[in-house]
Amino acid sequence: MSISVLITGCSSGIGYTCAHALHSKGFKVIASCRYLDDVQRLQSEGLTCIQLDLTCQNSIQQGVDDAIKLSNGKLTAVFNNGAYGQPGALEDLPTDALREQFETNFFGWHHLIRHLLPHFRKNGEGRIIQNSSVLGFAAMKYRGAYNASKFAIEGWTDTIRLELHNTNIHISLIQPGPIETQFRANALTAFKRWINIENSPHQEQYQQQAQRLENDSSNNQFVLPAESCIAPVIDALTAKKPKLRYRITTPTKVFSVLKRVLPNRWLDHILRKAA
Repeated sequence: MSISVLITGCSSGIGYTCAHALHSKGFKVIASCRYLDDVQRLQSEGLTCIQLDLTCQNSIQQGVDDAIKLSNGKLTAVFNNGAYGQPGALEDLPTDALREQFETNFFGWHHLIRHLLPHFRKNGEGRIIQNSSVLGFAAMKYRGAYNASKFAIEGWTDTIRLELHNTNIHISLIQPGPIETQFRANALTAFKRWINIENSPHQEQYQQQAQRLENDSSNNQFVLPAESCIAPVIDALTAKKPKLRYRITTPTKVFSVLKRVLPNRWLDHILRKAA
């Protein structure tokens, strides 16, 4: 397999699972993690792994340069996956909390792609895969910061796809719904950091949300394992004409239809219940 792919956010979840799966199938995988301990752990598991912090432009540039060198100048693709979810009602979230959310989930991705595109143009080909979410087109309460970052990624990706139309650089969005990962644990950490439960009008809802985030599993009847993302990622990497969007899980597929056919107020009612 001649495809070399850089994957961000590989310490756990979708990034970790896809990195191992692609490696086992013969892809040249360059995994990346924010923290050195995770880099060393993945290296001990047989993966090529580098340190790349999406909140630091110097780290992003160094990570891209390292990935290009490790692929002998033939890096074929990138799977932008590194992200986290900041829970909380928008009225309770300080502006700095949103800045931090966007630094990882949006600005880091933008900087990475800008640094990588000249390499793709020079080689005459490239694949960009962006890990979005059902929350990239269907907003849910108490997820406003994450909603906004994923809505932004959707618009950014649609725009750059139009701008790169006459190149051999293909762009695809992966749109998972509920996936069983460590996402809740990371969200709980962000929740405790930025939200003052006692002084909020959403106190009752927050207590319920904190209990949900502390559970080991989501208990969502539609949840799928991270392995469900492997086949769409492989198709986006290898198909002659990859899909623009790969919708994963039943909620993503259902809400993509409801978003098109229902009046907004009807959809709001369903989204309030779904949250």
